[in-house]
Amino acid sequence: MLKKYLFLTKPGILFGNFVTTLGGYFVAAQGSVDFLLLLLTLLGTTLVVASGCVVNNVIDQDIDHKMQRTQNRAMVKKSISVPVALVYALVLGIIGFSLLWFWVNAYAFLFALIGYVFYVGFYSLWTKRTTIHQTVVGSISGASPPVIGYTAVANQFDLAALLIFLGYALWQMPHSWAIAIYRFDDYKNAGIPILPVARSILRTKIESLIYVVLFTLAMNGLFIYGYANWIYAVVLNALCVYWLYIAVLGFKVKPEEDTLWAKRFFLFSVILITVISLLFSITSTAPSFNTVFF
Repeated sequence: MLKKYLFLTKPGILFGNFVTTLGGYFVAAQGSVDFLLLLLTLLGTTLVVASGCVVNNVIDQDIDHKMQRTQNRAMVKKSISVPVALVYALVLGIIGFSLLWFWVNAYAFLFALIGYVFYVGFYSLWTKRTTIHQTVVGSISGASPPVIGYTAVANQFDLAALLIFLGYALWQMPHSWAIAIYRFDDYKNAGIPILPVARSILRTKIESLIYVVLFTLAMNGLFIYGYANWIYAVVLNALCVYWLYIAVLGFKVKPEEDTLWAKRFFLFSVILITVISLLFSITSTAPSFNTVFF
C-alpha cells in the first residue's frame, strides 16, 4: 500500500537531489555544519521535489504507458487515482515549501519555487513533448536543489551560487542524454523529441562531449575563485578527465554497442556528481573576495 505512494515520488530522483542539496550546503557551510538547518533544508527540498515528481507522474500517464521502463507505474496501472495523487502532491508541496519559508529562508524558498515551476510547468507540461530543448529547461529545475542548499546557509545569491547553478545544470545535459540513448526505443515509441531521437546519437555524443568540458570549466570556477581547496581541484579534474575519456570512447564504439556505452557514461556521471557533492564537506573554503548579486 505505502510502497506505491513512495514510488510515485520517484525515490531515485529524490536521492539524487538529496545529494546535490548536500553539496550546495557544504560549499556554503565551510566545515561548520548547523545540523538542524541541514535537516530542515534537506527535508523541505526533498518534499518539494517529491511533490513535483508526483505531479509529473500524473501528467506523463499517456507517455509512461508507451515506455517499458515506466509502464508499471501506479498512475499507468490506475492503482492510484488522479485526485488522490494530486492531493498527495499538494500536501507534500505545502509541507516542503512551508519548511523552507518558515524554518530556512526566503532564498531557499525562491529557488525551490523556481525549480518546481520549471519542472512541472515548463518541462512536464510543455517542452518535454514539444521541443528538442526540453533538456535545457529540465536542467534548470535539476540545478535548483544545490542552490537551495547553498543559499540556506549563505542567505544570499553570490558568485558561488551562480557557479554551482551553472555547473550542476551543465552536468544535467549529458547525464540526461545518456539515459535517452540507452533507453532509445522507449523515448522513440513515446514520441519524446529528446536530442538522440530528434536528431541523432552521433550529434548527441558531440554535444555531450562539449557539455562535459563546459561542466569541468564551471566547477573549476569554485576553486579558482577560492570557494574550494586544491584537493577539490585535483579530485574534480581527475574525475572529469575520466568522464571525458568515456565520452571520447563513444565515437569508437559500434552502433550496436551504443546502449552499453551510454549506460557506462550515465553511471559514471552519477558517481562523479555524488563524489563531488560529498567532497565539498571537507574541501570548501572562504574566498578572499565575494561577489554578491542579491
